Amino acid sequence: MEAKKSPKADLEKQRGLYLEIGLAVTLLIALVAFNVKSYDRSDVEIIQRTAMDEIDAEIIQTSVEEPPPPPPAEEPEVATDLTIVEDDAEIKNEVGIIDMGDNANQAAQEFTPVQVEEEEEVVEEEIFTVVENDPEFPGGMDALYKYLRENIKYPQIAKENNITGRVFVTFVVEKDGSIANPRILRDIGGGCGAEAIRVVKSMPKWNPGKQRGKPVRVQFNLPVMFNLQ
Repeated sequence: MEAKKSPKADLEKQRGLYLEIGLAVTLLIALVAFNVKSYDRSDVEIIQRTAMDEIDAEIIQTSVEEPPPPPPAEEPEVATDLTIVEDDAEIKNEVGIIDMGDNANQAAQEFTPVQVEEEEEVVEEEIFTVVENDPEFPGGMDALYKYLRENIKYPQIAKENNITGRVFVTFVVEKDGSIANPRILRDIGGGCGAEAIRVVKSMPKWNPGKQRGKPVRVQFNLPVMFNLQ
């Protein structure tokens, strides 16, 4: 049996009407959506402006007020009393300035600055070790050795310990022949070095050494022999 369509159930005829209704509904929904978004933006802007106004109000209210400046100090009163005098009246010097006149010039002339004398630096003369003419004991080297033998006292400690040998002494023969700064170069102990220094200090003046015909200071080394006989 073949099914038949009812003319009332045929929707093809009303297709255009449904399409128009759908477009109208879609347009209406779009307009409503745009209006809702614009309202949301305005509400957000109003809320932001209100919040900023509240912040500005709080900042203004919490500002610190500076204390007022102190009152200016009272200026001292200046005396304005004037005393009128005649033209030929003599005015006394009340300021305390004394006219020295010629006394000031005289005092300036009498003042003489104190001159400080500068101390001269003492330059020590050179000590020679080699010269043209060596310093010499009066009478020569034989007289020197004789003097040492006659004046040396053998130290007791050196005798007891059988100490013998040579003690070397160095000293400076000054320009006037005197002996200066004797010291030991080599000692053998037992008090021999001290005895050699004592004898050298007690020596008479030497004939000074000369360089280019002039007396000079000369360093001299002397061996002193200690022998037990």
